[in-house]
Amino acid sequence: MANGASLKTALILAEFGGPADLLKAAQEVRDAGYRKFDCHSPFPIHGMDAAMGLRRSPLGWIVGIAALIGTSSALAIQWWTSTIDYPLVISGKPFFSFQAYVPVTFALGVLLSAFAALIGMLALNGLPRLNHPLFNSDRSGKVTDDSFFISIEAGDPIFDVGKTTQFLESIGGKNLEVINDE
Repeated sequence: MANGASLKTALILAEFGGPADLLKAAQEVRDAGYRKFDCHSPFPIHGMDAAMGLRRSPLGWIVGIAALIGTSSALAIQWWTSTIDYPLVISGKPFFSFQAYVPVTFALGVLLSAFAALIGMLALNGLPRLNHPLFNSDRSGKVTDDSFFISIEAGDPIFDVGKTTQFLESIGGKNLEVINDE
């Protein structure tokens, strides 16, 4: 290392035999009290969210609130301009003829909810993150082909390199790799 800098452990990566082994291991990691861990597989595994103890995403609420704000603000602006700010009687219609406001109201609701979905997803996923320590592992590339991994991050409150390594071996982890931040 240059200038005497030392490597800081970022995470431990363990390989498992298949989807059933990974699902069982995820339950055991969750039951052991680990919270900052992730499971990596080449395809989605039914029941993995429950095995990892993941909650439903709050993104739906964020998008729904943004849609309500968008539709109500569009309706309020159109109401204000046609009834208070610049009232005109056109073809004998009332000042507040909401049927004409539907396209703009719908469009602003969709626009705000789309922005909320994008920004909320990025914020909830901690993105943009240009590099993850997992990319420092040569073995992690196999997850897109035929391998199943669990990674436990060093930021977890109960993380200890020795104890976590022993734990992963005890639940069937193979080819354990301690990955350092670079």
